[in-house]
Amino acid sequence: MTAPLLSVRGVSKRFGGLLAVNDVSFDMVPGELVSIIGPNGAGKTTLFNLLTGQLAPTAGAVVLDGHDISRLSPNRRARLGLGRTFQISQTLTSLTVIENVMVGAFLHRRGLRRAAERAEEVLHLVGLHDRAAIRAGTLTLSERRRLEVARALALEPRVVLLDEVMAGLNPTEVGEVVDLVERLHGEGHTFLVIEHNLKVVRRFARRVIVIERGAKLVEGTAEEVLSDPRVVEAYVGRKRAA
Repeated sequence: MTAPLLSVRGVSKRFGGLLAVNDVSFDMVPGELVSIIGPNGAGKTTLFNLLTGQLAPTAGAVVLDGHDISRLSPNRRARLGLGRTFQISQTLTSLTVIENVMVGAFLHRRGLRRAAERAEEVLHLVGLHDRAAIRAGTLTLSERRRLEVARALALEPRVVLLDEVMAGLNPTEVGEVVDLVERLHGEGHTFLVIEHNLKVVRRFARRVIVIERGAKLVEGTAEEVLSDPRVVEAYVGRKRAA
């Protein structure tokens, strides 16, 4: 059996009297594509913040390749192999597209030339190489989403966390991002993806974890999870008729 690359062990986060994440556990092995779904406010992004270090867990542990990283800074976690995008774009709009990607590349590539070379490689991967020299603030939303993916890839991550990277896109743009994620996954990248579009989840996720009210509700294949009455009830507020 392949050893887990990422292990989330009983992670919880409490804000005063609010238990935002409640005893969540799961493992990921190298090369997996796992989707996290759940209603708005379920605690999905809070869970991502616990994984990447924007928040410290109240209880539990985050383990990367056998090493407990629960108390490490976001920078140290990134250096060890966690890359992510954010639900709200973190694009540096006054910089060019390639300069945005170089910011991430500097983590492992010393010097302007080496960082630029890595940034160019990544921009080719996400289809933005012809936009490299323009200001990031002039990109369309779809292009900014791909730039976010590029910045995460520039970190040379072992696990890529995508937080609603398709939010706000039209169906054609969603299809393009799905194609991109599937292609990168096919090349060996490991993905943990928060996504609301259940049609998208059904298409690309090999395993789905449902979070509701901060706790893990169910886990399984996309078909198993999306047909589970508990999941239907969580999304629509009632159980499916027999």
